[in-house]
Amino acid sequence: MDDPRAAECESWKCRRNPDSFTFLKTTRDPPSLREPWYTIPWMQSEVIQTDLTPTAVATPRPVALVTGASSGLGRDFAIALAQRGFDLVVVARREDRLIALKREVASKYAARAMVIAMDLAVPTAPREIYSIVEGSGLEVSFLVNNAGYGLRGRFLDVPWSAHADFLQVMVSAWLHLTHLFLPAMRARGYGRLLHVSSLASLGPEPPGSLYSPTKSMMTSASRALRLNLLKTGVHCTALCPGFTHTEFHDALGCRAQMNKLPKYMWMDSRAVVEAGLRGVEENRVLVVPGAFNKFAACMCKLLPYALTSKLIPDAVLREHDAVR
Repeated sequence: MDDPRAAECESWKCRRNPDSFTFLKTTRDPPSLREPWYTIPWMQSEVIQTDLTPTAVATPRPVALVTGASSGLGRDFAIALAQRGFDLVVVARREDRLIALKREVASKYAARAMVIAMDLAVPTAPREIYSIVEGSGLEVSFLVNNAGYGLRGRFLDVPWSAHADFLQVMVSAWLHLTHLFLPAMRARGYGRLLHVSSLASLGPEPPGSLYSPTKSMMTSASRALRLNLLKTGVHCTALCPGFTHTEFHDALGCRAQMNKLPKYMWMDSRAVVEAGLRGVEENRVLVVPGAFNKFAACMCKLLPYALTSKLIPDAVLREHDAVR
């Protein structure tokens, strides 16, 4: 699979990993390199030594694409979908974790997985992901828009470049991916769109944080999309979990503060995933998993903003007071 542009690509720190059969980009590339320079084959498993190209499988499994699949909810979504008979396209920045996930689902569930190590903060990433998947002849029928993160500190404590990357991931990238993969789902009369929003989208915003506003946009846009897709066979659901045991707060560097919250406020990530998968199968507009989260969402709906804004946990306020 030699290409005369390989040397040029190497000079821009692009590399192809033979284990994952994935075109990996580690920098923001110049326009000449924004398209994959070779067709990426469907990834072959180390465990199942057979021809795994889509045309070679007698009964092809449906394909699910999960973003942010290297850890937390994204990883658990990928595993749960593999258990349900899906093959996978897993997207995240951390290639090593994606490869480990690929091996796990192959050995445990005989599921195939394509690894795409890509940063969704790069504006061209959704189009590149779509080109890779389409070029491999795969039909994505289940899209889990899970990738996301938070910025620690108040608005002016964070440089605008960090805010811009954050908004690209949290607002633009998931909508762009949906816009790219949705037409084929609608044409086939079947598809599932699961958008991992947050309980924060339904409540008051911590001071200076853009996390809640971006999640509010996701929840609202998901509702609008669902209405647009009624009677098409494509389901669309916003999943709004509260505090969940993942690496989210470790990445923010505020695990110590979060550990001070009562245990009843926390949920296991696998329980959140199961609630989300049930909800999208039922085409529910909104899923708020867990008794405490349902209660909190109800209070945020019934009580005036002036009161609910005073109920933000102190640990959350301290988290956003800290400089990132």
